[in-house]
Parts: sequence; structure tokens; C-alpha cells
Amino acid sequence: MEKVRVRFAPSPTGYLHIGGARTALFNWLFARNMGGTFILRIEDTDIDRSTKEATRQILESIQWLGLTWDEGPYYQSQRLELYRKKAREILETGAAYKCFCSRERLDAMRKRVEKEKGAIIYDGACRDLPPDVVAAKESAGESYVLRFRVPTSGETVFQDAIAKEVRFENALLGDFVILRADGHPTYNFCAAVDDSDMRITDVIRAADHISNTPRQILIYHALKAPVPRFAHVPLILGPDKAKLSKRHGAASVMDYAEQGFLPEAVFNFLALLGWSPGHDEEIMTKERMIETFSISGINRVNAVFDIEKLRWMNGVYLRSLPRDKVVQHVLDYMPSRGIDPAHYDSAWLKGIITLEIERVRTLQEMVEHLHYYFSDDFQYAEDGVKKVLKKGGVSESLQSVREILLAQEDFSPAALEGAIHRLAEARKVALGMLAQPVRLALTGGLASPGLFDVMHYLGKEMCLRRIDRAIAFFKEKNP
Repeated sequence: MEKVRVRFAPSPTGYLHIGGARTALFNWLFARNMGGTFILRIEDTDIDRSTKEATRQILESIQWLGLTWDEGPYYQSQRLELYRKKAREILETGAAYKCFCSRERLDAMRKRVEKEKGAIIYDGACRDLPPDVVAAKESAGESYVLRFRVPTSGETVFQDAIAKEVRFENALLGDFVILRADGHPTYNFCAAVDDSDMRITDVIRAADHISNTPRQILIYHALKAPVPRFAHVPLILGPDKAKLSKRHGAASVMDYAEQGFLPEAVFNFLALLGWSPGHDEEIMTKERMIETFSISGINRVNAVFDIEKLRWMNGVYLRSLPRDKVVQHVLDYMPSRGIDPAHYDSAWLKGIITLEIERVRTLQEMVEHLHYYFSDDFQYAEDGVKKVLKKGGVSESLQSVREILLAQEDFSPAALEGAIHRLAEARKVALGMLAQPVRLALTGGLASPGLFDVMHYLGKEMCLRRIDRAIAFFKEKNP
């Protein structure tokens, strides 16, 4: 049995989006499952739109996800002579021909066809030019493109591993350009030549490429090359069932990195976005995914991107990691949010991060939850203020706690808990009557890790300062 060879072939005209990343991931899983080869090919022949920055971002995104390629990256811009050589070869066999039609003639033809509401395909004006006419036009210096000679009857049919049997009428394909007048090849021609040259056995790509397939199959035939198996993966939709786009949230793979998602969680989430492993497991190791992956498990319907499920999955991954690894992830992420860990004690940082692990789903949430440890610059949550004010005596409660903390020498969580409990008993009030306004004063909200742990890590000076600030705030609210 032939060894499986697959390729992921992005165009560096923009960032690597989630759909492209999933395509790469499916190719990688299939190659690993089959003991095959995963090839990375950069299709950068669009010289007007391809950029080095986009190429760099694509490579960074693939590596961030943990996908390793076995061959490449190959750059189509470095393979132009190969495409020109293959174009000349099929020109000599008669599978292609020289077309001298001017842009003005083609534009006029297109407008006429549009007016008649017909299919916009080339009308074949140069398809059967006599050799002497072709030679005369070349001698006169007329520029030309190379067009592929598509059969005028019959169908191009292929079996798709996901979409099943797909048929295209050849007459509706039209004689398409394979080499432009400036000598640059077109997308379909490059893709087919490369697939042939790289001995690709399986083409796994997004469903919006399905219209390219019949043209590429015709090129394989002209090259006398084997036709690979095809699997066109349904699209990813947003919650509103429209095609996933920037307005649904993050636009690129690296946007998710910037939002504090772990690559392992994004990998797991993407793998299950349109693929059913045949069991109920949702949290899966890469090894488990490789073991169970098959193209037959890819769904035929479009997948819907659920950001809340990704957040949930990321939280599961965060909590499954060793604490030291979580801490390191957070420390690495902090500078992107304006916090330099080098300015703080490492044991203190580890302590506050560890407190929050059970309460967050992303690194971004973690840093947002930790904001009150680094700055007094926060507003009190409006609902928290209303809730605390309803119970009355806020300023008095805060003042009594302040007096206890001022006299407190031991600022360990256990000592603080004992001191506040004794104060509540002395004042004959529930602990919550003291804890809620103190929590609001110290953190800006009514939800946080254990209050006495928070007080311990904030330290005596900061606790007193923030309680003073809150007393002044509530006196102004309720003089």
C-alpha cells in the first residue's frame, strides 16, 4: 500500500484563520494516524498580495499549535521554473494553447455574457488558431497567455471522501489560464504540478476549494500524474450560522494566543470541530487523537464555533497542568498585559496565581482577576456597592476592621481569619457583614478567592490604604 503523503498549503495573503488551522490539523492527524508524511507548502505566487509578514505569522501559528512538518516549507515562488517547464510540456502535447485575446476583448465578452445572463467562460476564440497564425502573432510581438484545453463535452467526476460523488460539466469549466502573459503561473496549475511533484496521495482541504478540483484533475491527467484522493471539509460557521469571520471574535490563530488560550486546548477544540472520534471523550491527548482519527469521522455538515466551549476546555486544561507550569504560563503572559513579573517577588506571584487557578478559564482572565494586587486603580462594582449599602453600617464595619488590622502583627491567613471572626462575635454580627464590605474595598468586587488569603497577599499597608479609600467612598455615598 502506498505511503500517505498530505500537504497543508496556505497562501500568505493574510493571517492563518481558524478554518485554515483546522485544515492543517486534520492533515497532520491523518498523516500521523497513517504513518505518513505531512508537507508544508507556502503558495505565494500571488506577488501583489503575498507578504513576508503573513508567511511569518502562518509559520508561527502552526508551530504554536504544536504541528510539526516532515517536509518543507516549500515556497511556490522558488519553483517558478518548474511550473513553466510543465506548462511548455503540456503545450507541446496540445493540452494547452496560446491565447492572444486582449484584455479589451475579454472585458467586452464578459459584459456581453453577463447581459445575456450566461456562464462567464472563455469563448475559445484562440483555441484552434492555425499554427501559421500563431507564429505570425508571436513574430509581431503580441503577448499571450497559456490556456488549458478543457474537453467540450462530458463530465469530470471524482469521489470525495466527505462530499461523496461530485460531478462537473466540462463545458461549464471553460478554457482556463495556466500561465499568464508575464510568465507567472496560476493557482490551479501550481497546485496540481506541486501535488504531482510532491507525490501527494490525499488532498484534505476546505469545502470552498471544491470548485477548483475538476480543473486540477484535468491538469493531473495532462501531466500523466496520479490523481490524489480528495476530502473537502465543511466550513466553520459562527453562532449566527454565517461563515466565521473577525466579527465573531478573534480573527487569527495568534489572536487566541493573545487572549490567553493554551495551544493544547485550541488543538483539542479544533480537532472536535467537525470531527467525531466515535466515543464521548472531549478532553483528549494528541496521542489519543492520532490513534482515533479518520476521515470517515469528519462530519458532512458545517461546524459551529462555540467560544464558550473553547473557554471551558481551556479551563480544564489549565487546571490539569502542574501548578508550576500554570504559574510559568501566567508569568510569560503578563508582559503582554503591561505587568513585568521581574518587579515582584516570585514566591508572592506564585501564591496569588495559585489562588486563582480554580476560578479562571484563560490566562487573560487570570491577569484580569489579579489586577487588584498590582494597582489601586479600580472601580467598585456597581452591584457590589448596592448590595453592601443595603445592609447598612458599612463605614462603621470597615472602620472596626481597620482598627483590628492596624493592631495585627501576624498577617498570615489563619491569624487574620481568627481576628475577624473574633471581631464579628464581639459585634454580634454575621461574618458576612464584615467580609463583604472588606472584600469590596480590597478587590473592587464581591467575588474573589478566600478573603483572608487575599488580605495576606495584599499586605497590611495596602489593606489599610484601600479600607481608608472605601470608608471615604461610602461616607460620600451615605453621609
